[in-house]
Amino acid sequence: MLRMSMTIGGIVALAAAIALVLGFALGAIFSIYKAGRRVNYMVDLLEDGETTVRFRERGIYHRFSTSLNRLKSFFMREKEAVREREEYYAKMLDHIRTGVVVLDRENVAYRNSRALVLLGLSNFHSLRQLANIDASLSEAFAAVQEGHQEVTDIYSESGKITVRLYASRAFIRGKEVKIITFDDISRDLQENQDESWSQLIRVLTHEIMNTVTPIATLSQALAKDFDRAGELGLDIRAGLETIASSSESLIGFVEDYRALSRVAAPRRKSFMAADLADILKDLSKAMGVDFVYTEKQEDILMYADKGQISQVLVNLAKNAVQAGATRLEMTAGLDSRENVVISVSNDGRPISKDASEQIFVPFYTTKKEGTGIGLSLSRQIMRLHNGSINLTRSDAERTTFTLIFR
Repeated sequence: MLRMSMTIGGIVALAAAIALVLGFALGAIFSIYKAGRRVNYMVDLLEDGETTVRFRERGIYHRFSTSLNRLKSFFMREKEAVREREEYYAKMLDHIRTGVVVLDRENVAYRNSRALVLLGLSNFHSLRQLANIDASLSEAFAAVQEGHQEVTDIYSESGKITVRLYASRAFIRGKEVKIITFDDISRDLQENQDESWSQLIRVLTHEIMNTVTPIATLSQALAKDFDRAGELGLDIRAGLETIASSSESLIGFVEDYRALSRVAAPRRKSFMAADLADILKDLSKAMGVDFVYTEKQEDILMYADKGQISQVLVNLAKNAVQAGATRLEMTAGLDSRENVVISVSNDGRPISKDASEQIFVPFYTTKKEGTGIGLSLSRQIMRLHNGSINLTRSDAERTTFTLIFR
């Protein structure tokens, strides 16, 4: 009997212990559930931007509530600091002379005040607004890619300005955006144009005066003393030959100018870049220099006036040989925008820094027998092809000209 009562007592004690453990477990689970609800509630408040709600810091959850309130205060301080930094950067961008636009596809995520001034807009929310101003302007903003530039005109009530656009990529909150910066380059273009005209006028004046002066002097002398020419020892034949020679020089100069100013519109056809390499290879062989051709991609197709582009390459080859080159290299490839890029390099004497700034100016030359129109004519041809030619390197190792066909 005693043993049975002890067994029953043990069972009761065990049941009580189990009940106590279950009670504590259920209480803990309930506490965790309530704490979880508070955390979720706090997260929802922060996501909605609600900052006035605070948990009561009393009862069994007072420490937990205090921690949540501290986390909320810390979050709000950080959010305010981010807002102040954004406001600071926005004010700073509003004081620069460059327009800045951030595009999320066709939507404008940000633009500074300079962008509005350059575009002549009071508000700018979408690229569709640019299409209403000028379709080419909208296309330029959409087309400009990282590492490249676009130049376009903007027409407004105050007149026309020319802007140059650059682009870069960035990620904001997991979204890729395009950052476009653009500047008014109208003044720079005008200054360059004025300088080019001034240089051209100086060259024309110099060439014409040097040619016309002996013609006028000899003509006056022969006309004045024609009857007494023999007595005075004047050689009429020599004088006339000098006049004729000077006249031919002047005619040749005018013809060069006419050739430069009247480049025919390109007759575009499809051909392979390797065809140009064959022309340059034959010319190099005839001039006694080595030639190497490298094609970065296979079967590079071009759409241009083959004759005019060949003339450009021939000019570059002849200039290289005159600079003492013994080796010519031609490289053809495609850039990231599928533009054909051709580089022509040589190992001749480098072009000085001063000369490199003048070589594309009409009639500028450093050679005694040069006309100074080869590179000017080449640049004119490339412009008519909507392309460009530039001196991209010139040092003791090599000189490189790069042609880009857009």
